[in-house]
Amino acid sequence: MRRSIAIAGIAVVALLASCSKSNYSSRSDVSKNANDSVASKQTLIWADEFDKPGAPDPTKWGYDIGNIDGWGNNELEYYTNRPENVIVADGKLKIMLKKEAYKGFNYTSARLLTKGKFDFTYGRLEFRAKLPSGRGTWPALWALGSNIDIKQWPACGEIDVMEHVGNQQNKIFATLHYSGHSGANGVGKTTMEPTASTDFHVYSLDWNKNKLKFAVDGKVYHTFVNDPSLPFNDKFFLIMNVAMGGNFGGEVDPAITEGTMEVDFVRVYQ
Repeated sequence: MRRSIAIAGIAVVALLASCSKSNYSSRSDVSKNANDSVASKQTLIWADEFDKPGAPDPTKWGYDIGNIDGWGNNELEYYTNRPENVIVADGKLKIMLKKEAYKGFNYTSARLLTKGKFDFTYGRLEFRAKLPSGRGTWPALWALGSNIDIKQWPACGEIDVMEHVGNQQNKIFATLHYSGHSGANGVGKTTMEPTASTDFHVYSLDWNKNKLKFAVDGKVYHTFVNDPSLPFNDKFFLIMNVAMGGNFGGEVDPAITEGTMEVDFVRVYQ
């Protein structure tokens, strides 16, 4: 999420250095091929279809809890694992940001992660999601290097498959962070999706030893050139969350009382 991350115990603890824009370096370019049928040529190795009502599957997802120094971004939310903030219902995972007084904070939300439960190197990653709207909201679908405990951030690498901020409604961000490219120096591109908060869209990553390609509904808008010196040849685990405010989320509309990111599925192919 455009931020520095460290680990405290089993939780991913952010030492986050957020930014409002990415460095469009020579490592990135845009593909003209809008139709990648990679998934049809690969095998599904991990998925969550969110078809069992109640709490998310504990064999697949853990949580970050709390607000540790604003997650390094001056974020306003306190993450919980309560059903008020995260639940599976109607075939969807719902991460619910709420304006409420809770443990000294004015907002609650949830952040789920597969650390210690699932990670992978290379393949195709798909999230089908509908995003919240409103100034200050900051949903993200992303991944962190599994060796973060050893290498720390940003050396472990971070892959932001999708970020969206309500202060830039309908602009989708895809960004990579690694050594020398933390915070505002992340390498990224953006694309506009006019129905990001009213319809579901598939946010995908196609990843191999040569390239990482980011797309919305099959339309590639960011291609990053990989090489053996980069962390994007190691294992990564998945993260989903909705933040509020902070350095990237920006100004908060005080009238917002809730915002929900709905996720229809998460799938990984190799």
